[in-house]
Amino acid sequence: MNQVDLRGKRVLIREDLNVPLADGMVVNDSRIRAALPTIRAALAANPARVMLLSHLGRPVEGVAIADQPGFSLAPVAARLSALLGFAVPLVADYLDAAATLPEARVCLLENVRVNQGEKAADAALARRYAALCDVFVMDAFGTAHRAQASTSGVAELAPSACAGPLLSGEIDAIGQAMREPRRPLLAIVGGAKVSGKLELLRNLSGLADHLLVGGGIANTFLLAAGHPVGRSLCETELIDTARELMARVDIPLPVDVRVAGAFSADASAEIKAVADVGGDDLILDIGPETAARNAELIARMGTIIWNGPMGVFEFPAFAAGTESLARAIAESPAFSLAGGGETVAAIEQFGAAAGVSYISTGGGAFLEAVQGAALPAIAALSGRGQINTGPTDLR
Repeated sequence: MNQVDLRGKRVLIREDLNVPLADGMVVNDSRIRAALPTIRAALAANPARVMLLSHLGRPVEGVAIADQPGFSLAPVAARLSALLGFAVPLVADYLDAAATLPEARVCLLENVRVNQGEKAADAALARRYAALCDVFVMDAFGTAHRAQASTSGVAELAPSACAGPLLSGEIDAIGQAMREPRRPLLAIVGGAKVSGKLELLRNLSGLADHLLVGGGIANTFLLAAGHPVGRSLCETELIDTARELMARVDIPLPVDVRVAGAFSADASAEIKAVADVGGDDLILDIGPETAARNAELIARMGTIIWNGPMGVFEFPAFAAGTESLARAIAESPAFSLAGGGETVAAIEQFGAAAGVSYISTGGGAFLEAVQGAALPAIAALSGRGQINTGPTDLR
């Protein structure tokens, strides 16, 4: 965007303002705050008009927002107004060619996902978005993996299209971690199931020097290494896959774990060596010796890519492993890239944000980029020669 002349232009910016609401109020405005530098930079370029596009939740497509008001962006407009220090009107009727937009420095257009054809990237709808502007700015990395009318569709059809600072920052950070990383590179993948992150594990196993696994994913690897896991969540059908990955890259497995007899926030934690896990035990976190070993490994790394917790960190008795990991990464001199909903929640919970080099605003988009998938919105900009990303799949 900083390479495009916006003076006197109608600028349409796709942001990801999909924030949690409660009782008609924004309860976490981090995504709104992340968009502010782009909005302010656009305003500083003296455009004729700045319009913001976003989705919110999963409303029924083709049903008017008046009939599903819980999906209105009105609370977001109110929060934007407070943060920017001037009124940001919300516009419901903006697709009609005869519609008149309010005279305002910035206006927010109502939830794009109520527009018929949005999710299917309908070309007719994308043309109606494109007709609103002279310049389209794609700044919503969190939706870059969706081929939709307000992302890749309008990017292909607008008179001019470019990447916003937030999207550019995501591309740069992921590229730095994956294309020319400072070695050694440590990848950390936690979560419930190997199957849910199989492509991520495969891609990172070919890139990383070391791969740490946590959560239910670690249980499958422990079982593959011949350790008992009791009643813990694991995928026995992927034992051979786990062994193949362990043959490709160094995967330091837990040496001790925190177990309980039930999956409950009130359950008492007991620390056991992995060889001593009983038949009725549930592994819910890594143990202190494993956490210490992980911290020592992290301190030696040049680059760290982190997605997923070490255990059930939402339960206080089983949060120590993830907390230790977060603090070790924050204290590390390595370039650290973190992304995914649970990961960002853990970073916030343990106050580690200041020490992480880059925290991605994308959930699914971050995962797809790191596992090597092409992102349609970035591909659309690259196809027009209006974004310099290198390979559009960011590998």
